[in-house]
Amino acid sequence: MDLNTITTVAHPQTRAQLPAWTTGDAWLAGGTWLYSEPQVHLRRLIDLTDLRWPALTITDSHLSIAATCTVAQLDGLSCPPDWLAAPLIGQCCRAFLASFKIWKTATVGGNLCMSLPAGPMISLTSALDGVCTIWKAGGGEQNIPVVDFVTGNQSNRLMPGDLLRQIDIPIAALRRRAAFRQISLAPVGRSAALLIGSLDPDGKLTLTITASTVRPVQLSFAKAPDAAALRAAVSEGVTEELYNTDIHGKPLWRKHMTLRLAEEIRCELLGATRP
Repeated sequence: MDLNTITTVAHPQTRAQLPAWTTGDAWLAGGTWLYSEPQVHLRRLIDLTDLRWPALTITDSHLSIAATCTVAQLDGLSCPPDWLAAPLIGQCCRAFLASFKIWKTATVGGNLCMSLPAGPMISLTSALDGVCTIWKAGGGEQNIPVVDFVTGNQSNRLMPGDLLRQIDIPIAALRRRAAFRQISLAPVGRSAALLIGSLDPDGKLTLTITASTVRPVQLSFAKAPDAAALRAAVSEGVTEELYNTDIHGKPLWRKHMTLRLAEEIRCELLGATRP
């Protein structure tokens, strides 16, 4: 869609060149949502592509994902064999309601900043203990765990002019055993519930609930819970108002599927048998 109210497109190449944020501005990365509907309130786009952030950087302690990293680039990452949770990357990429053409343009950061309940990059990075680095509009940086970054359906911790720079995932999280569950009302529909569980070598179980809820909900168990303990924790941790409701699923059904998928994950990671 043409954005016929835009009068200026800025092309900063460094942080120092980022223009002062004003009403009517928008960051432009992939633009898959930006160009999908009228944006009559916008006057200027600030194109981030000339900043040339490396899409993916692996250090001894972290995998750093630039906000401008595309879904295709992330899906194409060659992961070390000891990254037991690496299959989650492909599974979450394929949870997108998008074609391969969109994969080449849509960005990881854009998915987080849209903050939709069904955003699979939110699911992936929150489950893997990702931390957002935010360039503040007034200068300086702020680090926020992804699980706290998204605060509701299309709401997050960004203030006007703030810019998501990257998401850092600890290598330790990528080395955990993991289990993935996702369900939609249609075979290729938007996720109505997307749950990821992971198991530390010391036996700590972490369950991250997304898509069925308006924001990520993460539950941790120091020791393996039984079915009743897991169900009680999910029921207490996900209050009724946190369940999302739209044409892709009503809260009662989403709650039922959340409890069911959580139990499937528990059984897979702990080698238990469903009651």
